[in-house]
Amino acid sequence: MAHPIRLAVVGGNRGGNFTHALKAFESKIRLDAVCDLSEEVLAHWKQGHPGIRTTTRYETLLEDAEIDAVLVATPMQLHAPQALQALKAGKHVLSEVIAACTLDECWELVETVEKTGLTYMMAENYCYTREAMMIKHMAEQGLFGDATYAEGAYIHDCRSLMYNPDGTRTWRGKLSGTQIRRSNGYPTHSLGPVSQWLGITRGDRFKSTTTFVTREAARHEWAQTLLGKDHPDAQPAAWDGAADSASTLIETEKGRVILLRVDSASPRPHNMTHYVLQGTKGAYISPRYHKESALVWLEGLGKGSATPHSKEHPEWQSLWDFADRYEHPRWKKHGEQAKNAGHGGGDFFELEDFADAVLNQKLPPIDVYDAATWSCITPLSGLNVQKKGEPLDVPDFLRGKKRPG
Repeated sequence: MAHPIRLAVVGGNRGGNFTHALKAFESKIRLDAVCDLSEEVLAHWKQGHPGIRTTTRYETLLEDAEIDAVLVATPMQLHAPQALQALKAGKHVLSEVIAACTLDECWELVETVEKTGLTYMMAENYCYTREAMMIKHMAEQGLFGDATYAEGAYIHDCRSLMYNPDGTRTWRGKLSGTQIRRSNGYPTHSLGPVSQWLGITRGDRFKSTTTFVTREAARHEWAQTLLGKDHPDAQPAAWDGAADSASTLIETEKGRVILLRVDSASPRPHNMTHYVLQGTKGAYISPRYHKESALVWLEGLGKGSATPHSKEHPEWQSLWDFADRYEHPRWKKHGEQAKNAGHGGGDFFELEDFADAVLNQKLPPIDVYDAATWSCITPLSGLNVQKKGEPLDVPDFLRGKKRPG
């Protein structure tokens, strides 16, 4: 493309978080338009970007020949339908997570990207944090040996985001009362980094999965406190059997096991980035909260040894003791700039990768096959729950083929 990518943001609230990252790539990506249902949100965008076009009608953007790509940052149940509309209208797509809420949507995304040849990337920013990229870099160099087990958890009390000031439910609150919340409804923040460390869709793949959920307790209690005990939402029946916490097990083709947990209702401090990686030569444990350090132990590089007859037992060390040698090269080069761009550097690096993919006509590092594979855990986990934990096969969205490119 001879000109910068002409980008439209769809979903002005979340999309606004990309403002700093967009400024960093003005020579490659030009913000041309914003779409949102709220005139107030659009007016705010106009103040910061006087030259952009604004609209409340998504179809207006898709009909605009001056728009090359769409950043889909709307409520997650709209991601797949709007991404599909954009692809069919000839626009490249950068989509927020999750990519899709149903298996049919996952398959349609894959088939549409293959048919159109356009760039589709899922904006999973947790893959780009300093810690996640460093562990990926170390795993690719074999420092953990043959990885056998991993964990990921997204534990984020989102009850304060369930209601508007007038007491009506926000889109999150509405979604909490549907069957998607009796599933692992938000897996990709945990699953994205873990999948990259294990080479999922790049040598290994998910084979089968099962999920169990707790009963709902925290949401209706929150509603009681906020709205009063007589309010309809203060009754357990209002949440239609939604779960507070979901735990998912995934078995891979190579015999690895991944444990995922998601909980956006239980009252506790945030624990939004919990990870574990275990291999034959080392292990990693993420911090439980912000005052802790990430920990690693690496055979031959760390303190002590797990080899037979060793006189020194293995000891955990801070991950950052190894930063001089194993920091990811992109973080070494752009870390300070990335940290100021939002979501722990994620917004910076994912925009950089999206621009590179579109401008150089190559697959992005989080492509449609990754997006479908990670996102399909949501509908599969819901089916697991309905079938009382019966394991289900995970689709192979590459259909046994080598990935393109």
